[in-house]
Amino acid sequence: MKKSYQEYISEFGKKIKTYRIMKELSQEDLSDKTGISKRSISRLEQGESIQMDNLFKILIALDLGDNIDLLVPDQTRRPSYYLEYSDSGPQRVRKKRVKTTFKWGDES
Repeated sequence: MKKSYQEYISEFGKKIKTYRIMKELSQEDLSDKTGISKRSISRLEQGESIQMDNLFKILIALDLGDNIDLLVPDQTRRPSYYLEYSDSGPQRVRKKRVKTTFKWGDES
């Protein structure tokens, strides 16, 4: 079943609240850091919509600014562009081979 607009907003608000708590910030601390009213932050966390510019200020204050590109990916880039690789670049996945010794069936 497809989610409604309100369900997406509510889920998003819960995630923002989780990140804020993980950063050990109160709503008041986040308000001071972003210049957004504590009431607006509370509204977002309770599943109400807020202004788009305030949303971006909150994401940046929670160090989630790099993830903004993932909201609406650039369609001119391949999906692999968004993957993070180690210093050696992308690696192929190889199956582990199990060495077996041949038995005729009459050995114990």
